[in-house]
Amino acid sequence: MNAIWLSVLACGSIASAVLAVYWTVGLGRILKTITCLPTARDGLALPTPEASVCVLIPAHNEAAVIGNLVHSLRQQDYPHVRFVLALDRCTDETAALARAAIGPDERFEVVEITECPDDWAGKVNALWTALHRSAHAREADFLLFADADTTFHPGCVRATVALAEYRKLDLLSLMSTLTSDTWFERLIQPAAAMELMQQYPPLRASRAENRRAFANGQFILFRAAPYWAFGGHERVKDHLLEDLGISRVAAQESLTAGLLNADGVLICRMYHSWAEFRKGWKRIYTECANRKPRRLLRSTWRVRLIYTLLPMLALVGLLAALFAPIEPRWLAVAGGVLGGYALAVWLGAIGLVYHYSAAPLWAVPLHPLASWRVAGILHEAAHDLLHDRPTEWGGRAYSRVSRE
Repeated sequence: MNAIWLSVLACGSIASAVLAVYWTVGLGRILKTITCLPTARDGLALPTPEASVCVLIPAHNEAAVIGNLVHSLRQQDYPHVRFVLALDRCTDETAALARAAIGPDERFEVVEITECPDDWAGKVNALWTALHRSAHAREADFLLFADADTTFHPGCVRATVALAEYRKLDLLSLMSTLTSDTWFERLIQPAAAMELMQQYPPLRASRAENRRAFANGQFILFRAAPYWAFGGHERVKDHLLEDLGISRVAAQESLTAGLLNADGVLICRMYHSWAEFRKGWKRIYTECANRKPRRLLRSTWRVRLIYTLLPMLALVGLLAALFAPIEPRWLAVAGGVLGGYALAVWLGAIGLVYHYSAAPLWAVPLHPLASWRVAGILHEAAHDLLHDRPTEWGGRAYSRVSRE
């Protein structure tokens, strides 16, 4: 029996050693990110800039959220801002509700779009069409692209423009503070977002050179002159994940960029149902993997190993060290210390990420289970590509062909 317990302890100790090394390094990187990058909230303390801003928001059948969005935009305290709503082939009450919410506010412009060319993605076409129809957009110093399911803090535009000016950025994107109202938002969403940030770390996305280009389409602020100079959204007209595409174009054109934590200055509810959540994250992961199934499958097993199996095995090893009749006892003590340290640094790193992303801290111990489900979404995304299953988004079906 002692041999069995020694084997369990050995497996747990090996897992603990790997977990300890991985998350000690990971914790250092997380702390460096927090230390080196400001949040959008930090911009609230900066002087108010003089640059003019045009906020453009595409909306396809967003009747459920458009009123809340417009209300938050009307509360903006930045004096040099105008808003353009690009209503994209809406078949619900979005237009009427938007106009009712706007009321007499002359800062708003509504552009209704009735068709989309076959070779354009719907959201990109809506943005590009609105840009060319809007007088506000043509004259602005900054162009801010945001999603209809976001809510702006009253100082959001002022803070982000001030940060862009202070840090001399051509592109500034925010990682939104996500809502935590449903079970999947509380449990699965933090793990899904963490995996995305694992692939595109904010520090690497904010480098001047050798950048790992990334932007979040929920909020992208461009300096207008370089945006128009490189061709804008027309360069990514057929991209399903236009934010990732345009961030790569910006990197190719040597634009300076920053990817910052919103810290409550921008709030977003990405999905209203579990089915939407799965479909949406499959789309995100697929485009982030350049539509390469093998890359998605590698991510599947990396997530299962690093985020699920290692902490579970480390926990088993710790329990064996604490409660099993293992001889010699010093092996149990050594295994227990190693397992305790590994789990502590793992919990600390995950907890820090959850804290700064405003995710519920009670979900931290459940991160291994959430990660296993995220790995399932990655696996489904790979199989969708391998079997040429189309995805529906924004009222259209898109066929995505594997690039392998």
